[in-house]
Amino acid sequence: MNTILTINNLTKRFGTLTAVDDLSFTIEKGNVYGILGPNGSGKSTTLGIVLNVVNKTAGNFHWFDGSSTTHEALKNVGAIIEHPNFYPYMTAVQNLELVCKIKGVAKEKVEEKLAIVDLLERKDSKFKEFSLGMKQRLAIASALLNDPEILILDEPTNGLDPQGIHQIRGIIKNIASQGTTILLASHLLDEVEKVCTHVVILRKGKSLYTGTVDGMNASHGFLTLQSNDMNALEAAMQGHPSFGTMKREADSLIVYLKEPMDASEVNRLLFEKGISLSHLVKRKESLEEQFLELTKKQN
Repeated sequence: MNTILTINNLTKRFGTLTAVDDLSFTIEKGNVYGILGPNGSGKSTTLGIVLNVVNKTAGNFHWFDGSSTTHEALKNVGAIIEHPNFYPYMTAVQNLELVCKIKGVAKEKVEEKLAIVDLLERKDSKFKEFSLGMKQRLAIASALLNDPEILILDEPTNGLDPQGIHQIRGIIKNIASQGTTILLASHLLDEVEKVCTHVVILRKGKSLYTGTVDGMNASHGFLTLQSNDMNALEAAMQGHPSFGTMKREADSLIVYLKEPMDASEVNRLLFEKGISLSHLVKRKESLEEQFLELTKKQN
């Protein structure tokens, strides 16, 4: 695979605040990456650094194969990191033609990109007449004018109503299906789960997880167990290589699995140790549960 962006030990400090803390990850061509984390986790700062609008404190990054300067490389990058900012009394076409002039792109690209974001029928409408969702879609069209290899979006659905969110997500998926790599920052787990193939989870500037969304979702699940002797049950399960974290919740023992194991195997194992179960349920963690578990450990 072709590497689009490489980040090594990136750090950014604002006085005593460390906004990005020794961050490393790689973006490969053809995937949709999500930088996921609560507000203040360092998402926007990371994007600002790689887009040359924020100076790094330490570490390094390079675009593509690293053979050209960041300034040159960014000519192959499309990005929206602020609220859409166009001339209110100019039409969609007029605004995009102005962007073409600035970027040195042929004006013939304008209608093609408006079609991608489903705004072709509103091409002659003034920007001030657009809804927030339409303004965001016009910004995406603008970022696509130079046919970038990667599209960067910072909180692309922020402030939108459910219909607007649905439209933006559909457009992102469509753009990705045409081969454009996408990097989006979001605090919405639902957004990353529905749109992204890969995720970097940040909290307080640190990476908690980097990998595929499916990989994060590939936990072995957990067990909810009850017995007439809960202390004996817990003692029997401690130290076994298949069982990880254990915790008591009400009348149950919650046990996380470290490797694949079905409920019948667990029942047989405990029966051989003289433990009779009155309740046994195996469940898979949702992505949300895993995300909350990850971030909780960092509090």
